Amino acid sequence: MPTYDYRCRNCNYEFELFQSIKEKPLETCPRCGKSVRRLIGGGIGIIFKGSGFYTTDYKSSSALSGRDGSGRKAAEEAAKSKSDTKLKEKAEASKTGTEKSND
Repeated sequence: MPTYDYRCRNCNYEFELFQSIKEKPLETCPRCGKSVRRLIGGGIGIIFKGSGFYTTDYKSSSALSGRDGSGRKAAEEAAKSKSDTKLKEKAEASKTGTEKSND
């Protein structure tokens, strides 16, 4: 059921009301009993709650990493470079017989 916003014409009291689409708009203020008018709201997007819904499920890869997608590529290249550096360090350490501890 949709939520409708109302404002009293007399006392300016604003409130929300859950109503069926088929119901007639409310006509009287719950505070003062004078007439109210239904406001036009901006609405909200669909919100998925609960397990199984992730914020990245419906976004394009460009939205996640920037317009051109370069953010993801840069992160992948940085990770590859880091792993390459560690492999080189291990290879050099095994040649010299001194291996660094990762504590």
